[in-house]
Amino acid sequence: MINNELAELYQEVILDHNKNPRNFGKLEHYNHYAKGNNPLCGDNMELFLEIENGIIKDIKFNGSGCAISKASASVMTTLLKNKTIEETKKLFNDFHNLVTSNVNTSYDDLNLGKLSVFCGVREFPARVKCASLSWHTLLNAIDNVTETAITE
Repeated sequence: MINNELAELYQEVILDHNKNPRNFGKLEHYNHYAKGNNPLCGDNMELFLEIENGIIKDIKFNGSGCAISKASASVMTTLLKNKTIEETKKLFNDFHNLVTSNVNTSYDDLNLGKLSVFCGVREFPARVKCASLSWHTLLNAIDNVTETAITE
């Protein structure tokens, strides 16, 4: 179970990043792009990346969705600038483990820093799809997959 202090932080981060999303909009110059959709919640997004020599130089997202989806995309984009593709894929796996792990798994074991606040979504399986939409869209963008990433 999530402790009260982490639950409060979770709410603060979700509200802040939903009201004031970081890196929201379209990149003027990008070389990787993907769309994402979560039909259950109605989340739709576009992700724009500028990748040079295996490093994410810039990243932005655009779209509409629930607070969790938007906040997750916002936090994700703040963490990925100047990360290598390898670091990014590891972070995807760690985040996916965080939101899908057993509710009794300590978030400290996952070592994700500010992404740890999203461990609260694992208590609500329908919300896991909201939180992970931007991450699945990210993998499609990196790999130049033209199909829309769908979390359902």
